[in-house]
Amino acid sequence: MASCQRGCTSAVRLCQKLNRLKTLEEDMMATSLKRCLNTLDLTLMGVGGMVGSGLYVLTGTVARNMVGPAVIVSFIFAGLACLLSALCYAEFGARIPKTGSAYMFTYVSVGEVWAFLIGWNVILENMIGGAATARAWSGYLDSVFNHAIQNFTESHIMRPWNVPFLAHYPDLLAAGILIVASFFISFGVQVSSYLNHIFSAISMCVIVFIMVFGFILAEPVNWSEKEGGFAPFGMSGILAGSATCFYAFVGFDVIASSSEEAKNPQKAVPIATAVSLGLAAVAYILVSAVLTLIVPWNTLDPDSALSDAFFRRGYSWAGIIVVIGSICAMNTVLLCNLYSLPRIVYAMAEDGLFFSFFARVNPVTKVPVNAILVFGFIMSIIALIFDLQALVQFLSIGTLLAYTFVAASIIVLRFQPEKATIKNSTSPPANAEPSPAPSESQTFKEDSGELKQYESFSDKLQLVERTKAKETRAVGQLKARWEPYLGRLLGDFEPGEVVAFCVLLLLISAVSLCAVLIFGNGPLELPLWSFSILIVIFSLAFVTSLALIWLYEPQKNTKTFQVPLVPLTPGASILVNVFLMMKLSAMTWIRFAVWIGVGIVVYFGYGIWHSKEGKRELQSPDMAARYVVLPSGSLVETVQSVQPDGQVEPSAPHINTGFTADKFGEKR
Repeated sequence: MASCQRGCTSAVRLCQKLNRLKTLEEDMMATSLKRCLNTLDLTLMGVGGMVGSGLYVLTGTVARNMVGPAVIVSFIFAGLACLLSALCYAEFGARIPKTGSAYMFTYVSVGEVWAFLIGWNVILENMIGGAATARAWSGYLDSVFNHAIQNFTESHIMRPWNVPFLAHYPDLLAAGILIVASFFISFGVQVSSYLNHIFSAISMCVIVFIMVFGFILAEPVNWSEKEGGFAPFGMSGILAGSATCFYAFVGFDVIASSSEEAKNPQKAVPIATAVSLGLAAVAYILVSAVLTLIVPWNTLDPDSALSDAFFRRGYSWAGIIVVIGSICAMNTVLLCNLYSLPRIVYAMAEDGLFFSFFARVNPVTKVPVNAILVFGFIMSIIALIFDLQALVQFLSIGTLLAYTFVAASIIVLRFQPEKATIKNSTSPPANAEPSPAPSESQTFKEDSGELKQYESFSDKLQLVERTKAKETRAVGQLKARWEPYLGRLLGDFEPGEVVAFCVLLLLISAVSLCAVLIFGNGPLELPLWSFSILIVIFSLAFVTSLALIWLYEPQKNTKTFQVPLVPLTPGASILVNVFLMMKLSAMTWIRFAVWIGVGIVVYFGYGIWHSKEGKRELQSPDMAARYVVLPSGSLVETVQSVQPDGQVEPSAPHINTGFTADKFGEKR
């Protein structure tokens, strides 16, 4: 029996370790990095992170193989879907101006092990994103010169490989550009920002040129029925194209990653996110319209569609300008990946979850040089040997998982009470007089602030009920108007507890619903009646979760940007992201599972033992505050002493919101 109790105790303590939250400093603007970025810097970083290979390569590929001229509609759908995630990132970046992006957001709201796994996936996302961009950069330049680089490499350096997931030849140009870019990034954030300004300015000028000159050369007949019409692949093609176009917008999270180096992140992060996403969406929509109007969509070159379109129309000089713009645009994406990755590694190392070697900041440049150089080199190795298509598929799942957890974290944090202040002592001052016990005639404080004496039982009961109806409930509590109907069923839970459970139910129902939608009529071949029943059940579970969350009081913080329509907006983001994840291939999931397995080994082998939050818990006996909700809605703070052996020693309760009576006027 004793061994069973010890086992249960150990399991509980392990769960507490895995789910401990990050304690934020009181001054969140304090940092060892350099705050020097303004709104324009962040906006150009966001544009640079989104407008790159997606514009010059992905647009032609989707239009030629999946959608046709209706690629415009696909980009509109993809932009709206990505906006849901961008809003969540903007709120976190403004509210918690710390580097680490999705990792940091998950750590402060969900728990340590989940934050580590998200950070682990964001590391992979940035490594693969940078390597894929470098290979696209190299391939685009090679296609312009009639594959001269590939032919030279295969003839004089190494014969083609025939290994699955590996490139046909080592891409020395892609590896070289990553090493050079890492070298420049290590000089500091101002050098990175300066280079990004130059490349972004050139890229945007070229995009404007493409739109103006392209519409001059436009031939509306290319959208006519003669060429297959505007949407030759129908609505299914448009939706499939939207899923692919979604990844053209994924670079906006570089803004949230930069929030610790922003001068005024509370204002700059939301503005930069909105403006950069809007500019990127306009650029994608107009350029895709121009591209399909210049030449027939079924004749596009997927590798270099834009430059090839101008070459075929006889404007070689225009094609060369497009090539220059494409290289500059891909350079901005490359810089953004090389900028974000070391800062996420730094954030994890700073928290003790990753090797401390990567937490060192250069005293002169104020950047994590070790993380920049090491991961820049790893990224170059990936670009050297791996196939571009395999990299892109692997990139998708990590991005979507991060977006899903950030959306879920928004809901949890919005309905979670502020963390209680850590108490150092519970003993009153030596000269303090003991508080007299409350008399039978209790004193109540009304909304007007006047004090009145209530002698009778009925007066007390009326006042309590009137206070319930008028008062503003604490964050995470059931809203006052629902208390008479659901108070007995949901009123006994701690603030935020029901919301956390509903978020879990929301995730499970979203996964189940998307799985049935995607696999129900396909591999599973479900009968129509069972398919319909499952759709109804999981849809009701999803909607019920959102409805239950809506019944609780959210935080009303007007100092920083907040996502509108919570929990509906993050709930819709979760559903979209899970649906796109389910569309990925089985091999992608297998590779993802292997990477997660490696991450679990790293966390349990290093992170859990070196976590700064864990070390904080093991220090001198600490004080934790726990809030008890009275029926009238006020909070009673019971201060508990946490001893080194894990035992909790409670002290006398302290009412922290003025005198409050329990129902029927009884003394608490």
